[in-house]
Parts: sequence; structure tokens; C-alpha cells
Amino acid sequence: MSEDVRLVAWVRGHVQGVGFRWFTRAKALETGGLRGFALNLGDGRVQVVAEGPRDRCERLLEWLKTGDTPGHVDGVTEIWDTPRGGYEGFAIR
Repeated sequence: MSEDVRLVAWVRGHVQGVGFRWFTRAKALETGGLRGFALNLGDGRVQVVAEGPRDRCERLLEWLKTGDTPGHVDGVTEIWDTPRGGYEGFAIR
């Protein structure tokens, strides 16, 4: 079994106003075992926080970087940490 981790990713590109957060939530739910959220930031990026098994967080990150996402992703910056908890499912904020 994979250890639980916290992934925080900032996605830049044309990712607001195109359903990116909705599709990110759908992908997180499809992957299973992930809790967290997707949030539009004032500078045009989307922040994605996901907690759960490392392999599933890695799968979500790979999708963010290279998957069939809405809009256009120019790049993703991520950090890894220990889970903080407190999330019920995966939300759009």
C-alpha cells in the first residue's frame, strides 16, 4: 500500500473559464482515494491540493501535466508534503 501524501500543484496556462476545476475534480474522483480541492487564483493559475496515496496523487499530477485537460496547460509546479487532513471528498472552490 502506498503512503499518504499531500500534493500541492499550481497549474499555469489558459486554465480558467474552461471547466478546468470541474474536470480536475472528476479526474480526482475517478482516480479514487483523493481528498482536496481545486481553486482559481487571482493571477490566472489553478491551485490543486490533493491528499491520499502517493501513487494516486502522482497519477493526478501526470494528468495535470500531460492529460487531456480543458484549456491549455503551459506548466505545473508542485510540492509534496505530509497530509494535513480536514477534507471531505474533493471540492471545487
